[in-house]
Amino acid sequence: MPYHKDKQQAFQAAQQGTEQAKDVYANIVHNDPDYGTHLKRLKNEVTEAYQQIENALEVASEHQKSQLQQFQQDLQSIMNEVTE
Repeated sequence: MPYHKDKQQAFQAAQQGTEQAKDVYANIVHNDPDYGTHLKRLKNEVTEAYQQIENALEVASEHQKSQLQQFQQDLQSIMNEVTE
């Protein structure tokens, strides 16, 4: 059973990383004097989430893969929003 546990842990880490990036994004205010600092933190969170997703994709079930791909799309949308 450890293999299944690893799959679940990898998926949960990717899910949590994505949620953290979304939280940071939700709290960014464009005219805030600390916008640059918050943007840098967001980019770090997104990068970390992408790495967690890549790790999880290596061991994921088919159902998890589709969810992980959705997480990637969500992160890409966030980055598209802040780079416009």
